[in-house]
Amino acid sequence: MQTNEAEAPHLKRALKLWHLIVYGIVIIQPTAPMGIYGVVNNVARGHVVSTILIAMVAMLFTAVSYGRMARIYPSAGSAYTYVGREINPIAGYVVGWSMLMDYLLNPIICAIWCSAAARNVLPSIPYVAWAVAFVILFMLLNLRGVQASGRVNAILALVMSLVVVVFLAYAIRYLALVARPVGGQWLTPFYDPSTFSPSLLFRGTSIAVLTYIGFDGISTMSEEVENPRRNIMLATVFTCLIIGILSAVEVYVAQLAWPYRGPFPEALVDTAYVHVARRIGGTLLFQLLNATLLIANMGSGVAAQFGAARLLYGMGRGNALPQRFFGALSPKTAIPRNNVLVVSAITLVGVFLLTYERGAELLNFGAFIAFMAVNAAALLHYRFRSREKVFLPLGIPLAGLLVSAFIWLNLAHSAQILGFIWILLGLAIYWLRRGTRSGAAEPSFDEQVP
Repeated sequence: MQTNEAEAPHLKRALKLWHLIVYGIVIIQPTAPMGIYGVVNNVARGHVVSTILIAMVAMLFTAVSYGRMARIYPSAGSAYTYVGREINPIAGYVVGWSMLMDYLLNPIICAIWCSAAARNVLPSIPYVAWAVAFVILFMLLNLRGVQASGRVNAILALVMSLVVVVFLAYAIRYLALVARPVGGQWLTPFYDPSTFSPSLLFRGTSIAVLTYIGFDGISTMSEEVENPRRNIMLATVFTCLIIGILSAVEVYVAQLAWPYRGPFPEALVDTAYVHVARRIGGTLLFQLLNATLLIANMGSGVAAQFGAARLLYGMGRGNALPQRFFGALSPKTAIPRNNVLVVSAITLVGVFLLTYERGAELLNFGAFIAFMAVNAAALLHYRFRSREKVFLPLGIPLAGLLVSAFIWLNLAHSAQILGFIWILLGLAIYWLRRGTRSGAAEPSFDEQVP
């Protein structure tokens, strides 16, 4: 008996625009700028609000390009697919390899931040012990297949939102009764002529973009949303806008409460925001925010480590890496155990070789490779190949490409050098495997994991 195609199982298009926006906020997290606050404050000499807003402009243009490309490839939802098909397979590979660097760096910076936050509670335990403990925790949870559900993530995002509201209430009270800014002091978080430097502002912006990382995950919901051609792009843009405004408010009140008089000391920089919370609301608010961000970063670290292992599995299954090792699943748990162990080893080494700042800059190096490439792909498709009429088919992706390139160029030179070394390594692996597999298919990336 043949099954009617119309009756075959399929994903139900039940998600509305607001569902996608909430999903995007859950991915990015309402507390997104708090982890990088101290680093950006030190780099940009206090102009954190301006860096957040400039980064938002770049992300809005790029969000439109992601949304438009999701129309063409509604089920793929990946930058390297867009770039590989619209520009060149090797360009797609470079984007995919850059994304792999991001996947590997994410658990590293999560472990670094968690270790610093844990020391705020128990400073007698050294950083080394906390770092090793968190890396092992991430590994064990992933080996056991413990993954947070969408409902758990939504509840966590709600809790974080409530904590942000509590923080802002304390901040308003502190500003009104204690700090009492007057006149031009209200504008110094945006522009302080005594500390302003354009080059440092844009270098800070290149780090502040980490606030928005993850917005492209909305495109993976294309098959489950009503009117995806319209709603994917709108949700991506609105998510960036909402996160940008909320983040700007969060760092604005923090800068008013703790005006820039010099960089945060090394012992405080990674968790500077929770120390601002201590000034605003005392020990109670300090511990509340520290615990909230610690739990959030632990969840992000576990998910990021599994995401890296999953991408390595996809690369192994697609023959971009040795299939026997990277494309293998544990027969008992159906988990890519080899990849979890590899990523854990890399994370363990990374927490001792990198600082949070350097890790964030390297992560954004890879992210901006993808952003620039997606904008270029959208420009080529809608300006030269597609007959579909869209608003500013040249202007929007070109603006996104140029702004992204400008911010990317303002990354620290050390991050750029390390990033280029990573790309050269990826290309060497690509050509080496191509040369040793006569007649085999081209290596490819495949995100679809059973």
